[in-house]
Amino acid sequence: MTESKSLIGIIISLIIAAFILFSGSQGSLSFEGLPLFAVCGVIGFVLHWTIFIPSYAFQTEHYFDLIGSLSYIATVITAILLNPSLDIRDWIICSMIMLWAVRLGSFLFWRVKTVGQDKRFTVMKTKFTWFLLTWTLGGLWVLVTMAAGLAALTSNTTIELNILGYIGIALWLFGFAVEVIADTQKSQFKKDPNNQGRFITSGLWSWSQHPNYFGEIILWFGLALLAFPVLSGWQLVTLISPIFVYFLLTKVSGIPILDRMAKEKWGLDSEYINYIKITSKLILVPPKK
Repeated sequence: MTESKSLIGIIISLIIAAFILFSGSQGSLSFEGLPLFAVCGVIGFVLHWTIFIPSYAFQTEHYFDLIGSLSYIATVITAILLNPSLDIRDWIICSMIMLWAVRLGSFLFWRVKTVGQDKRFTVMKTKFTWFLLTWTLGGLWVLVTMAAGLAALTSNTTIELNILGYIGIALWLFGFAVEVIADTQKSQFKKDPNNQGRFITSGLWSWSQHPNYFGEIILWFGLALLAFPVLSGWQLVTLISPIFVYFLLTKVSGIPILDRMAKEKWGLDSEYINYIKITSKLILVPPKK
């Protein structure tokens, strides 16, 4: 990516972040005269930009995913500490985000440490503005994905849990379980020396080519449903969070990149050709006969 495109990407990212911060701050509790949503919302950017400096200096991507997870955790803890009127909905949302962040962050950090590198960063980390864009996008990812949950955590509105909230909780639990099971199955598959150079077609991976991403999308939709009842006005813009996750994973950085890498490796393999022909791209459904 050229320097000019990277700079444009950074500017666009900051504009989007500013819009989300403005929207989520309407109806937010205040801290020292500032909207609590905005105070918490910038934490991810501060952490990402801080760790970007040594990461670029030492040309390493090992802490990128870890900082992402720590950003979620730090944001939630800040919201908990600065919100004097937490209710059961808030505590459930806190638990959801913390559990997801700890689980996924530790999994990704362990994976990159075990493999030794993340191939996505091979060229990127040598280009200052491109690498800075990636770390900026990391901060944006944190803000936008948890925007609905953070807006609910910092909202000045309190409503008892209703049927929509319970549906949201059920969806989150389902999505989280799918993601954990899919990641575990793939890790176990790769540990077997007999599977070296092969692709997984068992377990949840026999029903979806990307079951972990399906679980990820579902859990954020569930969290948004749980948050929805206490949001109003401009705060409703934060409900874009699950849509953003879906778009990014299916159109930008998730599935498209993995599919391209898979086709480069197994594109002429008849077994792989048959696998993608009979297996759902995302949604968990039985393979075609």
